[in-house]
Amino acid sequence: MIWRNRGVSLLELLVVLALMAVAVGIAIPILGGEGPSETELRGAARQLAAAARLARSEAVSLREETFLVVDLEHRRFQVEHMGKEQQLPEEVFLEVFTAQDDLINDTMASIRFFPDGGSNGGRITVSAGEGSERKYEVDVDWLTGRARILE
Repeated sequence: MIWRNRGVSLLELLVVLALMAVAVGIAIPILGGEGPSETELRGAARQLAAAARLARSEAVSLREETFLVVDLEHRRFQVEHMGKEQQLPEEVFLEVFTAQDDLINDTMASIRFFPDGGSNGGRITVSAGEGSERKYEVDVDWLTGRARILE
């Protein structure tokens, strides 16, 4: 009896690939479902950057210091003169690096914007958790007061 090595047919290969796609489709949501999505993290960073830009604009137009106040515990932020608080998704983790004078308490901090457009500077980190690799940083330049998002 002679056995010929015919290899794998195209149909067999397609069936195996389809089964692998189904397995991956089931496994990813189960294994990767922790924390906020990349879209939520990016959206939160964009909201904070927009608020920083608004606070800078308010400081220049009103000719007085304006604060962007961030509540780390409840994941909220507010531009001082605007009144309305913005809520971030519950899953995001926030850290603020700012001047010692602008730390309100253990869970609240602010970034100060001056009438000349400058700022005391600072950085707000939006991440999937403490020590997480998935994060965006909203950096406020101390000299110009401009906010930008760093990945």
